[in-house]
Amino acid sequence: MKPDFSLLKLRQLDAALTRWRGANLQARPPQGWLKAIREALGMPAAHLAQRLGVAPSTVTRMETSEADDTVSLATLRRAAEALDCELRYALVPRRSLAETLETRADALARNRMAAISHTMALEAQSTPPETVESQTRALAESLLKGSRRALWREKPPS
Repeated sequence: MKPDFSLLKLRQLDAALTRWRGANLQARPPQGWLKAIREALGMPAAHLAQRLGVAPSTVTRMETSEADDTVSLATLRRAAEALDCELRYALVPRRSLAETLETRADALARNRMAAISHTMALEAQSTPPETVESQTRALAESLLKGSRRALWREKPPS
């Protein structure tokens, strides 16, 4: 049987992302990083264009597209190299991946239990809230132990 390293991978990725989440990263300047760095270096657009092997108007379009969130990563990477910079790209979850999974499992469990509790109440067989809460926690734990993909197949609770 092949060992499942998915939990280890999740923990390692969470640890790496925690550093990003905790970092005090400056927001992108309104005019974009390309233009901000080029101007801070005192580099004319024509000189950057020459380094990139493009027309100066192309540099202006690149800077504008970055500011408008339409620049491609490949273009940004080329420009960063020409400015002697590194492009660092990351998606940084607002909370840990483990917490996201726990929240999702809890929401699904609550959704399922609400439907069951409603049906039971209609049949005059309502269950005490403490029992429902205990069953909800057990169901959420069961969902977390199962396939992570299954957590996302179900329609999200409203």
